[in-house]
Amino acid sequence: MRATLRVLADDERAEVHERTLGVLARTGMRVDTLQGRRLLADAGAQVDEASRMVRFPGELVEQCLKLAPHEFHLGGRRADFAAAMNAGQCTLLADGGATQVCDGPGGARRQPTRQDWLDSTRLLDVIDEVGLYWQMVEYPRPEGGVGWVEHWSELFRLYGKHVQDSLPDASAAVWLREVLDVVFGGAEAVRQRRPFSFLITPTSPLVIEGEHTDAWLALRDTGMPVAIMPMPLMGATSPASQLATVVQANCETLAALCLVQAAVPGTPVIYAPVLAAADPRTGTYAAGAIEASVMAAAGTELARSYGLPVEASGCTTTAHEPGVQAAYEKATTMLMSALSWPDILVGPGLLAGATVYSAEQLVIDVELFGLCRQAMRGVSMGPELWLDDVLQSVGPGGGFLGEKSTRRNARGGEWRLSGLGVHPAYESWVNEGRVDVLAEARERIEALLARHEPVEYDDDQKKALAELAERARRA
Repeated sequence: MRATLRVLADDERAEVHERTLGVLARTGMRVDTLQGRRLLADAGAQVDEASRMVRFPGELVEQCLKLAPHEFHLGGRRADFAAAMNAGQCTLLADGGATQVCDGPGGARRQPTRQDWLDSTRLLDVIDEVGLYWQMVEYPRPEGGVGWVEHWSELFRLYGKHVQDSLPDASAAVWLREVLDVVFGGAEAVRQRRPFSFLITPTSPLVIEGEHTDAWLALRDTGMPVAIMPMPLMGATSPASQLATVVQANCETLAALCLVQAAVPGTPVIYAPVLAAADPRTGTYAAGAIEASVMAAAGTELARSYGLPVEASGCTTTAHEPGVQAAYEKATTMLMSALSWPDILVGPGLLAGATVYSAEQLVIDVELFGLCRQAMRGVSMGPELWLDDVLQSVGPGGGFLGEKSTRRNARGGEWRLSGLGVHPAYESWVNEGRVDVLAEARERIEALLARHEPVEYDDDQKKALAELAERARRA
């Protein structure tokens, strides 16, 4: 029997939905994109151009929810990669946007370099548990179109799975379209494979911002899936209760979903709010707050009630370096989110409220995900697992270590044998040099990077991308 987490009863989910419809109809959202307001008005929303406020009739929301497909896949450059949405699977998405790097415990923080970006991208590509990509570190790169073309060209060469990102404005969308066409063989191949999903991030409270949304609108004919990720902060940018924050996030997500479906009916949508909490002592983001993962589980349950694929967040910490605090905060926040079993789980690899990158922490977090996945399996059922015949043959006072069933099940999934951490007896651990988990993580990083094999471009692709970069440089 699979282990499941439930934080909202059926009637509670229904009430969240009804209150969401009420907020969207009465209060509405401020929509800062003119094109978006026009699309919503055409779809039946009530638009006040002077205030940019849009109110959403309940029937419009319900109609748009029906238009969003329940099942689809996310692809990449690897021919054998496909992440199926709403198929009972869960893949990792390492957190992104770090502005500093931590080189192990006690190491001074430093600014990220291009090499950090290259190494982190290669590491994410070779870790099988990571199916989606965010840029883990910010690094200096050329401004304008040439910066985008060179970045995406190198990214799609190094990373062969699915990429998810947002763009600052519609001008960047022009270059992304051209890179995708070159790398994946044209617009129809991009539409069929879905190698890229667009991240729309409504601003809390209750704002659909303009420039990033306009960037997606410039690409809406590509058929790329859209992940909708408002980030309300309980007590700061959302009311000071978990329930009200869940309702607000639902409003922001469904309003953006309506805009997407008004623009292109049938566009694949991923329900992806990040429900976070402020530290009431300081007003700052409490990255390790268990309340955030409880709300994340509620968000997953709402998404499932709508039939939508879901991208949830967990594995977060306020700790500044790998250590005890990072371990217990990341373990608890990841387990809560994982047991609700979203399609995509965001969070591994970053510290200090997602501002500091640690390669060692990334590897440890992937190990945590393996433990969470084992917990989610629950108690497996099957005629071969009752073992009442073995119990009878061994009898009272016996032992089971030498039984064939013990050996078989040790290899068959009843145990998860971790590859990190201290497992031998104390004396053996001392004799082996007291190796700790961070040292093991570093060894694993080096081994993973040593076997990374990117999917190289052919000569025609190299030439086309070089010409595109030169054109962008002159633009």
